[in-house]
Amino acid sequence: MGLLPLVAGDLGVSIPAAGHVITAYALGVVVGAPVLTTLAARVDRRVLLLWLMVAFAAANVVTAFAPSLGWLVVARFVAGLPHGAFFGVGAVLGAHVAGPGRRGRAVAMMMAGLTVANIVGVPLSTVLGQQLGWRAAFVGVGALGVITVVALLRWTPALAVEAHASVRSELGALRNRRLWVAFAGGAVGFGGMFAVYSYVSPLLTEVTGLAITTVPIVLALFGVGMTIGTLLGGRLADRSVLRTVYLGFASTIAVLVVIALTGGNAVLAITAIVALGVSSQILGLSLQTRLMDLSPTAPSLGAALCHSALNLGNATGAWLGGLVIAAGYGYLAPAWVGAALTAVGLLVVATVGRSGPHDHAVSTSGTGSHTNGSPEDDDADAALAVVR
Repeated sequence: MGLLPLVAGDLGVSIPAAGHVITAYALGVVVGAPVLTTLAARVDRRVLLLWLMVAFAAANVVTAFAPSLGWLVVARFVAGLPHGAFFGVGAVLGAHVAGPGRRGRAVAMMMAGLTVANIVGVPLSTVLGQQLGWRAAFVGVGALGVITVVALLRWTPALAVEAHASVRSELGALRNRRLWVAFAGGAVGFGGMFAVYSYVSPLLTEVTGLAITTVPIVLALFGVGMTIGTLLGGRLADRSVLRTVYLGFASTIAVLVVIALTGGNAVLAITAIVALGVSSQILGLSLQTRLMDLSPTAPSLGAALCHSALNLGNATGAWLGGLVIAAGYGYLAPAWVGAALTAVGLLVVATVGRSGPHDHAVSTSGTGSHTNGSPEDDDADAALAVVR
């Protein structure tokens, strides 16, 4: 996100046009997460993780040599293909290692990789891009991918493919209507955060009045917020997944409204951006856990679908945010668009879910755990049947 102005300047296009690069990567995740996870249903989980990371690293190096915006868009789409499958399989592997009763926190540890990327990786790549050019930043990402492959070879435990695992069983999980309600609500809701985050760099420089050299610091603080949201969301999800999903939606709406109203004030804007990291991560983590619950015969697919939803929201949010900016409404307008998108996502999971039948606890394949059967979840089921 911090590289967007640099990409636009180097390729001679507008910032909204450069935003198509973000959209392309997101669409790659949307397509790749369910397709690769399903096709690789019988592949050893450790081997699958290794090959997904190899593909990711290679695609990022190719990105660095894209000669035009069109080729850059294609390269980013390809780089996005292994993303969702990697995090989906990794989440299930983490839940398996953690054991019963700690599923939410195990998923949180997997998602913590994204928060570290936002604390260290995003600001570092922004600084690298500012000093050496945006292409150098993508070479750096590719190098980190190679290091990750080595780490996976050294420390990832084996996880045997379950006897029932097959392309048919993976596809069978997609018949659950509640799974698609959760997916749809999450996709729209995530779009709210990305409508703002995709253009956070010009927002901070053009509206808030910060120097461009300050942007990496704010992005690092956003990553700190994500870390807090990850740790908090994992604990809350182990108590009540559904209530945590609701909390994630509601808090994200509130923060986006604050950004829209106070974006011109440096202290308030930075505080709100950090809070957006907290709320969006609570939503993402709890939704991923819920999707795993709703696909007990294919938990890797359920977890991967969360990243499809997240990146469909990424594409939608970046696109709509770019539209209102291009229309001349300014860099605060995406925050209003984001609040509206997140509110629609909340309505989807609440209104559509309420009309569905009661969803009893289901076992989570590969984790040895069940969905939380607490009174809190039963009350939430009866009242709103959230995310079904």
